[in-house]
Amino acid sequence: MNLASMRRFALAAIASMGLAACGINSVPAAEENAKAKWADVEAQFQRRANLIPNLVEVAQGAAENERSILTEVTEARARATSINVSADDLGDPAKMQEFAAAQGQLGQGLGRLLASFEAYPQIQSNQNFLALQSQLEGTENRIAVAIRDYNESVRQYNTTIRTFPDIIGANIIHGAEPLEPYASVTEGADVAPEIDLTSS
Repeated sequence: MNLASMRRFALAAIASMGLAACGINSVPAAEENAKAKWADVEAQFQRRANLIPNLVEVAQGAAENERSILTEVTEARARATSINVSADDLGDPAKMQEFAAAQGQLGQGLGRLLASFEAYPQIQSNQNFLALQSQLEGTENRIAVAIRDYNESVRQYNTTIRTFPDIIGANIIHGAEPLEPYASVTEGADVAPEIDLTSS
């Protein structure tokens, strides 16, 4: 390799390192990470929505007095699953708030339904119900973890597009916009319902 070729190679290497330092790679990588974490949040909310019909079916026969709560949970599930937030909507505060509100209502209704079952020992002794209760508790924990991971990835992305030197690539090349973290809009919606079915 002659001296001119070595200089060109060195200049190309320096230029590529300079571009990488300006957000060419880091901005889209951070954005894709945040979108992947959002997909995890959606998957956990979908898992919860999928478990609810089973819970309602197990409870319906024994909890006739709780019919209004069963109806409320079923309707809240329908609302929650009808609101979709795609990766393109992650920068839209109104869309994120609408999604969070629907999920919060579903979580509150689910918490009331599970709490009301303490009055029904025949439900508590049902193995299907106990297994379902355990799955729901686990799902609520998974939701909390997925939201925490998503919010951390949004924080990292938003920091990346606002700090030097990545801000150069974020503004000039990518036109990057900040993403919205997930925030519950219903008081207490970010906390898994407390479920105590030990009393009879």
